[in-house]
Amino acid sequence: MATVADLKHGQKGIIIDFDDNVLPIKLMELGCLPGNEVELVQVAPLKDPIYINVSGTHIAIRRILAKQIPVDIIDNSSSL
Repeated sequence: MATVADLKHGQKGIIIDFDDNVLPIKLMELGCLPGNEVELVQVAPLKDPIYINVSGTHIAIRRILAKQIPVDIIDNSSSL
């Protein structure tokens, strides 16, 4: 199963259902909820943290936390 940490720069995914105890409440309040689209915006030089866009909000999260957020990766190759 893919996670937010598996996304490549500019790639998007849809957050899959996860255990409520995995994410801090603040992240859920910012839109990290099942069914929402997430996009990898940027990765810091040492690969941690990563910057994501969720519901129009840019959020910096640690890679270890990103590995706990499962996503269905959206295939952009068919959008020509």
